[in-house]
Amino acid sequence: MSADSGVQSSGGANREGETPAQVAETVTDETSVDVDRDERVELERTIGLGGGLAIGVGTMIGAGIFVFPGIAAGRAGPAAAASFAIGGVVALLVALPASELATAMPRSGGGYYFISRGLGTMAGTMVGISLWLGLVFASAFYLVGFGSYATAALAEVGIGFAVSPVTVLGLAFGAVLTALSVTGTENAAKLQNAVVGLLLVILTLFLGYGGLDALGVFGNATTPETFLPFGTVPVFTTAALVFTSYLGFVQVATVAGEIQDPGRNLPLAMVGSVLVVTVFYVVTVFVATSAIGSTRLAGFGETAIVEVARVLLGPLGAVAIFVAGLLATLSSANASILSSSRAIFALSRDALLPRRAGTVNLRYGTPHLALAMAGVPVLGLVALGEVELLAEVASFLHLVMYGLICVALVQLRRNRPDWYDPSFEVPGYPVVPALGAVASFGLIAFMQPLSQLVGVALMIAAAGWYVFYARDVSLRGKL
Repeated sequence: MSADSGVQSSGGANREGETPAQVAETVTDETSVDVDRDERVELERTIGLGGGLAIGVGTMIGAGIFVFPGIAAGRAGPAAAASFAIGGVVALLVALPASELATAMPRSGGGYYFISRGLGTMAGTMVGISLWLGLVFASAFYLVGFGSYATAALAEVGIGFAVSPVTVLGLAFGAVLTALSVTGTENAAKLQNAVVGLLLVILTLFLGYGGLDALGVFGNATTPETFLPFGTVPVFTTAALVFTSYLGFVQVATVAGEIQDPGRNLPLAMVGSVLVVTVFYVVTVFVATSAIGSTRLAGFGETAIVEVARVLLGPLGAVAIFVAGLLATLSSANASILSSSRAIFALSRDALLPRRAGTVNLRYGTPHLALAMAGVPVLGLVALGEVELLAEVASFLHLVMYGLICVALVQLRRNRPDWYDPSFEVPGYPVVPALGAVASFGLIAFMQPLSQLVGVALMIAAAGWYVFYARDVSLRGKL
C-alpha cells in the first residue's frame, strides 16, 4: 500500500477517479481528525529559542554571501551594503505577520498553508506553485554559484579547462543532491547541519578579521570611495536582486508545533534569524568594498569574496573562502531542493496537484516523485546559467508569497474564524502587515524587465492550472 499523503481514506479505500473536489473533501475530513487528535496528544516541545534561531540562520546563510558581493558592488558600489539592509528590513516586516500566522496554524507548508487558509484556493494554488518554482530557480542559482567556485578552486591548484566546466559541475552536483534527498531526508539533514556549522565558523573568523582591518585596527589604509557612485535607484534594484539571500526565515514556522513557549520564542527566532543574517551580509559587503574597492570587486564576479580573503589573509585565507563558498552554495542548493519538493508534497496533499506527486517511497520514506519534480527542472535551469535572472525570478516569486502572507493576516484578523487563536499577535497592527505587503510588492518593481516578465508568466501559468484542475477545491478557513 502506498504511503501517499491525503491519498487514501482511513479505511484504505482506493481513490482513483475521484475529482479534485471529492479528494479535497476527504482531505478536509482527515485533517479535521488530525486536529482533534492533536488536541488530545500535543507534540513534544523540545526546540528552544537557540534551536529556532539555528533553523532560521542555517536556512538563510549561504550562497548569497559568497556569490552576490561582486555582482552587487558592480551595480551599486559600496551602497550594496544598504541594498542588503533593505532586503533585511523587508524580511523583518514579513517575519512578524508570519510569526502570528505560525502560532495560529502550526502546520507544515509554511507560507502556502497560511495563504491557502486565509485567502482561499486560487491564491493558495498560485502561491504553492510559485513557491515550488521559486525554490527551483533559487536552487539553480546556487548550483551555478557552486560551479563557479568549484571551477575557480580547481584553477587555484593548477587544473585548467579549455571550456568552462561551471555548468557541468552544477549539473553533476544537482543530480547528486537530488539523489541524496531521495535516499532519505535524514541524510540530507546531516549534510546540512555539518555544512552550516563549519560555514558559520569560517565566516565569523573571516569577517571578524576583515572588519577590524577595514576599521584600521591593523593599520591598513582603506581607499575612500563615494558611497553612492551610481545614485539611489541602483540601491533598490540591487536589493531586489539580492533578496534571494533572505528566502528562508519562514521555514522556522514549519516547526511551530515543537517550539517551547511559541508565543515568545517563535517571533524571536524568526525576527532574530533575519537580524543575524542581515548583519552578516552587510558586514561582508563593507569588508569586501573596504579591502579592494567596489570597482575591482565587481571585476571578480561570482567569486569576488575569494580575492578579498586573498588580500586580507593571503593564500590560506583564499583557500578557506573557497571551501566556505563551496559549502555555502552546496548547502543552499540542498535546502532549496528539499523545500521545493515539500511544497509539491503539500499541494498534492491538498489535492491541488495530482495525488501521485505526493507518493512516498516505501524504501526510503521520501516523496521521490516530488523530489524529481523539483530536481529535474533545476538541472534545466542550471544549463541556462543566467545567474542574475535565476536570482531575480526566485526573489519575484517569493516576494509575491511574502506580500500575500501579510494580506492573509489582515483577512484572518478581520474574519476571525473560530480556529484562529494565535499565541502571538503582530505589534503595530495593521501598519506592520500593510508595510510588509507594500514593501514586498514594491521591491518587485525594481527588478529587470525580463525577470518581471518571467515571474508574471509563471504566475499566469499557476492561475491557469487552478482554473484547469483545482477550482472545485475549497481550502479557505479550514485547518
